[in-house]
Amino acid sequence: MKFHIQSDSDIPASNQLFNQIRFAIASRQFPPGHRLPSTRQLAMQTGLHRNTISKVYRQLEDIGLVEAQAGSGIYVRAQGHEGGGTHLSSPIWAQYPEAHEVIKRSLDELLNKGCSLNEARELFLGEIDWRLRCSARVLVTAPLQDIGVGELMSQELEQALKIPVQLVPMEELSEILDKAHSGTVVTSRYFIGEAESVAAPKAVRVIPIDIYDYAKETELVKALAKDSCLGLVSISSGLLRAAEVIVHSLRGDELLVITTELGNTYKLNAMVRSARTIICDRASFEAVKSAIQSARDDLIRPPQVTCFENYISSQSIELLKRELGLE
Repeated sequence: MKFHIQSDSDIPASNQLFNQIRFAIASRQFPPGHRLPSTRQLAMQTGLHRNTISKVYRQLEDIGLVEAQAGSGIYVRAQGHEGGGTHLSSPIWAQYPEAHEVIKRSLDELLNKGCSLNEARELFLGEIDWRLRCSARVLVTAPLQDIGVGELMSQELEQALKIPVQLVPMEELSEILDKAHSGTVVTSRYFIGEAESVAAPKAVRVIPIDIYDYAKETELVKALAKDSCLGLVSISSGLLRAAEVIVHSLRGDELLVITTELGNTYKLNAMVRSARTIICDRASFEAVKSAIQSARDDLIRPPQVTCFENYISSQSIELLKRELGLE
């Protein structure tokens, strides 16, 4: 992944780099175990001082997205259930730390070959019981200040998994988990550190999801003519903030960027009259179309609308299906 820094921007260079690396991790362009570029490599690519890059890496480490390995470098952390952590306290897990991954991998192979959970139960009773209990309750969590992204995740998971999904604000997660005997907490990698800290003492697992990489939308932004007006519409305030920083890092002041959350009718109506291109999430698509239709008599040329269909990557959906025993 190439990082782009606008040196004449009002946004600090360290903030630009921090958001781009965080996005690369959240969208799995930098998957768990990936070694981040050295400060020297990144300094050559971005023109930033190595001390600035080291500061960004420390920030990423502080929020739990990366870890430093002495003499080796900075690596993306495996988080939540994907790291192969044990579920229950048992001297057997301590005696055989590799046993869980062996059992999990073998179970997936059996399921892929057509073995039912009940047939596999005799061989892997503990793992199967864990999956069945956790599958009974799936909680999606996000901070209250960006509960819109939680709504995006919940809508997509309910449609893809065909099971009920409960949306819980991060601030209420601990209280909800105190009342649950088991479950699976799902969240974006943006919030995984906080979710893990809440869920770790409880009898639940946390599975981080990877977000869609927005490659098509990125190419669209790169191809926009200079001085174009780009509109961004989403149900998520956090997604809008991240997208605005990424667009600015790609194009600097070459584009006029307007953002609005779903529900701000006044700003949306102004956007459809100004923007040449609008990018929105699926939850906002109908509202954008309606605003364009209402303004059709005032528009010389309606804006081009691009709707990204998914917030969650297809690989994460498949992972959740396997983890929840839905395949």
